[in-house]
Amino acid sequence: MSILGLKKKQPKTFKVKVITMDAEMEFSCEVKWKGKDLFDLVCRTVGLRETWFFGLRYTVKDTYAWLKPDKRVLDQEVPKDSPITFNFLAKFFPEKVEEELVQEITQHLFFLQVKKQILDEEIFCSPEASVLLASYAVQAKYGDYDPNFHKPGFLAQDELLPKTVVMQYQMTADMWEEKITAWYAEHRGLARDEAEMEYLKIAQDLEMYGVSYFEITQNKRDTNLLLGVDAQGLHIYSPSSKLAPNKSFPWSGIRNISYSEKEFTIKPLDKKKDVFKFYSSQLRVNKLILQLCIGNHDLFMRRRKVDSIEVQQMKAQAKEEKARKKMERQILAREKQMREEAERAKEEMERRLFQLQDEARLANEALLRSEETADLLAEKAQIAEEEAKLLAHKAAEAEQERQRLEVTAMKTKEEKRLMEQKMREAEQLAVKLVEQSERRLKEADHLKQDLTEAKDAERRAKQKLLEITKTTYPLIAAYSAPPAPPAPPEAADFACESPPARLDFKDSDMKRLSMEIERERLEYMEKSKHLQDQLKELKSEIESLKLEEQQQQQASLYNLHSEARGYIPEPVYIAHSNRNSAYMSQMAFFEEV
Repeated sequence: MSILGLKKKQPKTFKVKVITMDAEMEFSCEVKWKGKDLFDLVCRTVGLRETWFFGLRYTVKDTYAWLKPDKRVLDQEVPKDSPITFNFLAKFFPEKVEEELVQEITQHLFFLQVKKQILDEEIFCSPEASVLLASYAVQAKYGDYDPNFHKPGFLAQDELLPKTVVMQYQMTADMWEEKITAWYAEHRGLARDEAEMEYLKIAQDLEMYGVSYFEITQNKRDTNLLLGVDAQGLHIYSPSSKLAPNKSFPWSGIRNISYSEKEFTIKPLDKKKDVFKFYSSQLRVNKLILQLCIGNHDLFMRRRKVDSIEVQQMKAQAKEEKARKKMERQILAREKQMREEAERAKEEMERRLFQLQDEARLANEALLRSEETADLLAEKAQIAEEEAKLLAHKAAEAEQERQRLEVTAMKTKEEKRLMEQKMREAEQLAVKLVEQSERRLKEADHLKQDLTEAKDAERRAKQKLLEITKTTYPLIAAYSAPPAPPAPPEAADFACESPPARLDFKDSDMKRLSMEIERERLEYMEKSKHLQDQLKELKSEIESLKLEEQQQQQASLYNLHSEARGYIPEPVYIAHSNRNSAYMSQMAFFEEV
């Protein structure tokens, strides 16, 4: 079956991808849509009402172009890809951002685009201004600086400075972050839209802000130049410098701009000034230059007129919105302050609670320690009481012992006195005995002398008797009968001295008498010697008793001192008792004597 002659069915829609500065969107567009239809759809989606600053830009070959609003999308030189990619960007820039940018979304989109141009070095920025702009960008992203939350290194993943600025100085990332954070800390209290507006206010004073550059040539010298188109007018630059223009044509001083193929003619309002002509080699670039000139000039004239009803309504709404947001921010700030105060109060209460808990714990520990201490003190008190009782008991015992020692001392003194008295009596007795011994010795000597004399007399008498017997033996018989004749004178003397007894003395009787007398004398001498020895022992015993008495007194004082300190040594009374028994035995002996 042949299908020749059949027309291919055309699709009714096509896909479009729109990339904004912070989002990507895809739309399904009808084939008949014009550029204005797609642009209005994107603006409604974004919520943008200040549409005159923006446009949809696309890439064509080695340059770019803006989507025309009054022409069908597919009829323009857009890429044939699916989806067709457009960039939603600011096409025209305001002269004074604070006065012309009304909506917050408009400010935000301008902020993102200008920030990207600065970081991509499409707009030159000095290092000092770059650090300041970076601090406002950080404030817009992170809010107020909090040293407890924003620790060192929190900006490590953010691109905040142009690469040429970073490489211009030998500084580490931490050093750059420290500089940015120092400025960032001073922006406390700025909301996101306020921080972005401050960023744009600084950026609009940069030389390359809002300027679109194109390469051109001049007819006479055929030299390469740069044409700059911005909200102020047209500027001619040398290729080596985009900061300071060689010549400028403000919109207020331009009477007409004409375009014929590749030639542009700028006619000043002052007819005395020369007409400026320049050439551009590409037709697309010429059309783009013309679009930018027309759009910037229209906006320039529009700024000098009274705002339209729509713009007035937008500004009133924006003013109300800003006032409402300001009030909300104030309320939020108050609530935040109250919350911070509440958190601080909570932290203070928690800290106080922890402190009270610690104090309670310490108090409990102190209470436990005090209870333990009380128990220990009670136990010690009980022990002290028992020790006091024991000390009292020991003191009583010591007192009794002291009294007993006093009694003993008194008894010892009495015994000493009695002993001294008995010793004196014994000495007197000994003296008497010595005297008696001496007297008896004298008597014995007298008796011995008498005995000797008696023996001599007896011997003489015996001799005389023998002599008489021998001479008178024959007269014995006669003598026995008659009375005896008178004795001789010696015999008469002996008879007178002898008692009227028989003079019948025998040798055995005389010896016995002599032995008895000698024995008594020896016994008496022995007793006297024994008595002298006992007297010496008695004196030594008295001295030892005196020494022991002194030692006992010292021991009594030591015992009293030891009992006061809780220790009572055992007294020693054995030697004393032995001494007393020896003394008593000696006294009994003397009494017997």
